[in-house]
Order: sequence, then structure tokens, then C-alpha cells
Amino acid sequence: MPIGFRFRWIPFVATMSVVSIGIALGQWQTRRALEKEGIEARMQVREALPPLALGSGALPLAELEYRHVRVRGEFVRDWAVYLDNRPYQGRAGFYMLMPLKIAGTDKAVLVARGWIPRNVADRRKLPATVTPSGTVEIEGMVREHAARLFQLGTAEPLKPNAIVQNIEPADFAAASQLSLLPFLIEQSGKEQDGLVRDWPRPSLGIDRHRGYAFQWFGLAATAFLFFVVTGFRRGTRQTKK
Repeated sequence: MPIGFRFRWIPFVATMSVVSIGIALGQWQTRRALEKEGIEARMQVREALPPLALGSGALPLAELEYRHVRVRGEFVRDWAVYLDNRPYQGRAGFYMLMPLKIAGTDKAVLVARGWIPRNVADRRKLPATVTPSGTVEIEGMVREHAARLFQLGTAEPLKPNAIVQNIEPADFAAASQLSLLPFLIEQSGKEQDGLVRDWPRPSLGIDRHRGYAFQWFGLAATAFLFFVVTGFRRGTRQTKK
């Protein structure tokens, strides 16, 4: 019995569209997994190093990111800002950020001080926290910026006690008129100030990205096989006629 293949343009174009999207998204997820593998490798190397004393003459960011640092200075208490939509253990909350003027310099550095829960009845009613006065010494890990989230609508202007979705050190420097270093520090330690410091690891999600990549590549393969199989079936029925 002869077996024929019936080619039709509309199913072909639809199939190629699905295949292209599946391959593109699979490759993107693969790249994300490789990026996070690179981050994890750098973090493991830099976590083994002793904390670096941070001053105004900082190393290039490429050498500093994910490095643990120690810095002395005074918090600029009237310039706290809050990153919205940062859940922790199933609870809605914020990351509290505040600049620290580095002792003996004219520079400051933005510090992610920790997580605080959100008031479920009034989003803008912020929990009480303690900010130490005078010169303090903190430790933490250098990050280029806080983890970014998808921004809906227009961002609120940066001002003291603003609640925003994302923040860049350069934007904060422009708004506050402080001479900021071009990165932030995720503070570590267990100071009694009402803040939780259990930061998500930047390399988190490698296996998830690989799983998504497999699903997208699988979708592309399934769409192509479906086009081929149904084409032969149509061709066989046409031959029988």
C-alpha cells in the first residue's frame, strides 16, 4: 500500500512558528542555567576568601560582586526605601534599603538591611525597625543590584520611605544626592533590629531552568512530529481515494 505525504502550507507555518518559539525559549532557559552555574562557581571561590575591608577606593565591580565585605560608617537614617513584592516563607513583605556613609570618606554605599513583613491591612504602614545611631560596622555580600522584578506601570519617584519595585544604585544616588559606590551590600548578621537577613542565593533555580528548557524543546519536537505524522495520515487517505 503506497504511503504519501500531503504538504499543506498553513499547518506547516503554524508548526514552524511553534518549533521556533520552543527552540528559542529552550535556548534562553539553557543560557539562564549556564549563567547561574557561573554565578555559583564565582560565589564558591569568593565565599572562601576572608571579608574585605571596604573603603572609598573599591575594587572593580567584576572583582567585588559576591565577595563578602566589612565596612564602617553611619546609616543615613532619613533615606530608607523599600522594595515591594519580596515574599519570605509565604509571607508578603519588603526589602529595606538604606545608604551607609563610609567612615573617613565622602562616599556612601547602599545597604540592603533585611526583610520586613507587610501589613496586610495597609500596604503603606511599615513595621517598626531599629536603625543604630553613630558609627557601626556591618558585613555582607556585594551585589551589582537587588534582584529585579517585572515592573507594572510607572515606577514611583525615589524619595525617603518610597515603596518601589526595583532600584538601581545610580538612580538612588541621583535622587539622594549621595556619592554612592556603584553596587549594594546585602547585610548579614543577626542584629536585633526587627529585620530578617536570609537572602535568596543568586544562583538559585539552576535545575528549574533546565527543566523549563527540556519542556520547551519537548514542545518543539512534539509539534514537528505531529505535523509529520498527520501529514502522512492525510496523504494515505488521499491515496486510498
